[in-house]
Amino acid sequence: MLSLITGLVPLLLAGLLGWTGAVKALGRNVVRTAPKTALARLLSSSERAVLVLRATGWAELLLAGALLAVPGRALPGAATAVLGAGFLGYLGYGRARAPQSSCGCSASEDTPVTWRAFARAGLVLAGGVTAAVARRTWWGVPGDRPVASAVLLAVGALVLFALSADLDRWWLLPLRRTRLRVFGHPLTGGGGAQRVPVAASVELLENSLAWQATSPVVRSALLDHWESDGWRILHYSGVHGEGDTARPVAVLFALDATVGRDTPGDPVIRVSYVDADTGAPVAAGAPHAAPARRSLRLVD
Repeated sequence: MLSLITGLVPLLLAGLLGWTGAVKALGRNVVRTAPKTALARLLSSSERAVLVLRATGWAELLLAGALLAVPGRALPGAATAVLGAGFLGYLGYGRARAPQSSCGCSASEDTPVTWRAFARAGLVLAGGVTAAVARRTWWGVPGDRPVASAVLLAVGALVLFALSADLDRWWLLPLRRTRLRVFGHPLTGGGGAQRVPVAASVELLENSLAWQATSPVVRSALLDHWESDGWRILHYSGVHGEGDTARPVAVLFALDATVGRDTPGDPVIRVSYVDADTGAPVAAGAPHAAPARRSLRLVD
């Protein structure tokens, strides 16, 4: 079993580094996401952060190619381990100095640094050490034990997939939506028969006192929406708390799916925070002070 793992780890590492490297080196999102990363704060420049992310991406692509082409050699594995150690150090800096910033690990996520980023970097470090001591070629292992190799590759890919925050929209958000539909949601209630467009609900929300009070927490535009028992749930991402206590949350607003701006009376809007990693409810604490509206003078 040990020889099976050491033989296939270079293949898994090459897949991970090839994907993250291609996104950073060739992707178009780097320029958009670089200013939001802890790297931009470390370098005091978004432009330099873009250059470093691009260079890191090319380094990852080079290592991915080396792991595939020269398995069983110490140099590619050792270089990958050094890269993983560097990632861990950078993530530690980002978590300590800029907890609300993203890491830019795959240049496509905007979420703050969480334990999953540390776990993935730790796997790169451990995988690099394992690849450095591997003596078998990765293409020779499946031929000896094809079923066990397929199972191990599938499990490894699923673990890496689950540790990638920017892939949540492909599995975690649909899973949570299904769970809410099956087991219900604490913000459920009765509703009318005729629904208004989602854009109307968003406009109503963003002109409400509930939005003003919650806006210091919200960090994104509308990510998702669904309906349950007459309530329309609007999902945003955010950061709850400050400093060392800051953690990423899903901000859920619930309002009547039949209410629009032309509906008489003030709408009932309920707000809840859900931990982005565990899915557990987060106590809202004291409400944020809504900013005062200042009357503007008319100039003739």
